[in-house]
Amino acid sequence: MATETAVFAAVVAFLISAVVSQTPPMAYTNHTVGGPAGWFFNATKNISATNYSSWAASQTFNLGDFLIFRTNTNQTVIQTSNLTTFKSCSIDDASDNDTFQYNGGDSDFNKPLIIPVALIISGSNYFFSDADDGVQCQRGMAFEIQVNTGLGLPPSLNQPPPPPYATPPDSDSAQTPPLMIPETKDNRGFKTAANLRRYFFFTAVVPPLLLLLL
Repeated sequence: MATETAVFAAVVAFLISAVVSQTPPMAYTNHTVGGPAGWFFNATKNISATNYSSWAASQTFNLGDFLIFRTNTNQTVIQTSNLTTFKSCSIDDASDNDTFQYNGGDSDFNKPLIIPVALIISGSNYFFSDADDGVQCQRGMAFEIQVNTGLGLPPSLNQPPPPPYATPPDSDSAQTPPLMIPETKDNRGFKTAANLRRYFFFTAVVPPLLLLLL
């Protein structure tokens, strides 16, 4: 009897943990990459500041979450969904459709940066630093995450792409062309809208006025 009770309790505990693990998140999360170590490369020891793969394995990522890269301009932040690009530690042959570089807009060294990266693509996402010709990536500055659906994208991140750019027409072609009417023996020479108004005035308004004056 005691054995059956222990087995039953173990099954219940397992079911409860399974339900809890599948419970959807209640809010979006900001994940500071690397935790206290941040996103840095130790050039003296030629190794990353921490094990980023281990850090990523300890987190749960969902659509709408943010990765916060606390770093400086000595490192880069590359996001890709292309496994080949990730393994190569280079963006030389990467496609604009699946790879993006966040560089903070500054090329000076040792300047502090905080780079937020929104998670907007579910499934496998890869991150690495291609600085020092890919050496940083090869020496540990790379990690993979699995992004779950979670709450889905919030409205602020779920916007349709802007329409493609269209070249505006020339100023000359944008002007409204003059109104043209078929030429007849009675309106010969009255082909623009302005002349047409004059034509109607002299043919429809003036004759009745002359009759009143007679």
